[in-house]
Amino acid sequence: MGKTSREKGKRGERELARKLREYGYDARRSVQYCGANGDADVIGLPGVHIECKRTERLSLYDAMAQAKADARKGEMPVVIHRKNNSEWLVIQPLADWIEMYKEVK
Repeated sequence: MGKTSREKGKRGERELARKLREYGYDARRSVQYCGANGDADVIGLPGVHIECKRTERLSLYDAMAQAKADARKGEMPVVIHRKNNSEWLVIQPLADWIEMYKEVK
């Protein structure tokens, strides 16, 4: 991965953390504190493993596979993605979404 891509990824993680703080969550980039070690890209939502992707073309299933592989036991893997001039999207397995929906309903 080139320097430009890494920098865009870092900016995306900071942007997502800011957005989550707007919703009232104490979110921040994880790697700025503990280094690249398989932790979630953005932390602050307990029980959720966030894989942040800030790219024009997302390999959806590859990103989800990475989130699932890195998620710890009991964490729900999600990919949160945004491309230029677009809103943030949350991508997660249907079974996890159904569980969340049942709790809301």
